[in-house]
Amino acid sequence: MQMTDENRLPHALLLCGPMGCGKMALAMAFASYLLGERQEDGRQLPGFNTQLTTNAEAMLKKWQHPDLHFSYPVIKPKGTSADHKMVSDDFAKEWNQLLMEGPYFTIDQWLTLMNADNQQAVIYEAESDELNRKLSLKSSMGGYKVCIVWLPERMNQTCANKMLKLIEEPPTQTVFIMVSEEPEKILETIISRTQRIDVKKTDQGAIEKALTERRGIDAASAQRLARVANGSWLKALEELDSGNENRLFLDMFIMMMRLAWQRNVKDLKKWSELVSGYGREKQRRMLTYFMRLVRENFMYNFHNPELCYMTQEEENFARNFARFINEANVIEISELMQRAIRDIGQNANPKIVFFDMALNIIVLLLKK
Repeated sequence: MQMTDENRLPHALLLCGPMGCGKMALAMAFASYLLGERQEDGRQLPGFNTQLTTNAEAMLKKWQHPDLHFSYPVIKPKGTSADHKMVSDDFAKEWNQLLMEGPYFTIDQWLTLMNADNQQAVIYEAESDELNRKLSLKSSMGGYKVCIVWLPERMNQTCANKMLKLIEEPPTQTVFIMVSEEPEKILETIISRTQRIDVKKTDQGAIEKALTERRGIDAASAQRLARVANGSWLKALEELDSGNENRLFLDMFIMMMRLAWQRNVKDLKKWSELVSGYGREKQRRMLTYFMRLVRENFMYNFHNPELCYMTQEEENFARNFARFINEANVIEISELMQRAIRDIGQNANPKIVFFDMALNIIVLLLKK
C-alpha cells in the first residue's frame, strides 16, 4: 500500500514463496485495496467515492468485481472439441467456489474440483489472448484493472511468450499480480519485468496461536503441528484432518521400505502397480513427501528434536527405520526419487518408474 500511496506501483508484481505461506491471500487483499475496498483504518484509494467503494466491496465479497481478472491452470476435459481453446473462464464456476472457501488452497484441491483424474493443469496459449482482450477494455469502475495469475510457472511456452509481450506493454492502469510457488520455472524475461516479493513462511508461534484459538487444539498438540507445518498454514490444517493425503503417503512409504528390506520383489511389483493408478500430480506429491521423509529419518539419527519436523505417526516409524538411512545412501536415495519426479513429469510409464525406483531402494538400503 505504501507503493500506491507514493505513486510508485509497478505494473507487475511477482509474489513467491512456499505453499501455504499466504501469497494468494496477500494478492487478493492487495487487489481488493486497488479496486476500492476500504481498509480497517477507513483508508481508500483517491478517486473512489463512498458509493463506488460500497459497490466495490459488495462485489469483492463474492470475488466478482468486473475489473478483477483471474488466470489459473486448467485441464482439457475428455470429450472437449479439438477446436476449443481452453481458457480459465471454462472453469470460472469452480474457481469462484474455491475462492469463496478462502484464499488458502492447493493445486490438489483445484484439480479435484475440476475432476482432473490423471491430467496435469496448464495455462494454455489461448489464455494470453483472452487476457489481452479483457484488459484492453476500459475499466468498468474508472480505476485500476487487476489480473491475478495463479501459478504462472504452469504457462506453456507459447502462452508465456505472449504473456511477456502483454507485461512489456500493459494496458493503461493495469496491474498484474503473479503468485508463484516455483519461480525458477518461469521465463527469466518475465521475471525481469516484474517486481519480485518473497513471502516468508508463517511464524511458528503465529500458527500455534491460530491452532489453539481458532481450532481449540491443546498447547502441546498445537506446538507439534506448528513444527510439522514448517511455516505453512495449509499444512497445519491438513494435519488436523484425520483422513489427509499424507497419511496415505506414509502408508505407501512404509510399505515400500519394508518390502524393499525383505527383498520381496513380487509384492514390490504389486506396490508399483497400486501407486501407478494415482494421477500424475498425486504421484509427484507422493514422491516429494517420500523425499521429505528420507531427510527427516536421516536427521532423526542425530537425536536432536530441533532438527526434525515429523508427525507422531512419522516419528513412530522412524524410531526403528531411521538407522537404515545414513551417510552412505541418503543422497543416492534422494536423487533416485528426484529422478522419478522428473520422469513422471515427462509422462514416463509410472509402473516402470516406480518399480525401477523400488528395486534400486533394495540395493541402497543395504549400504552402511
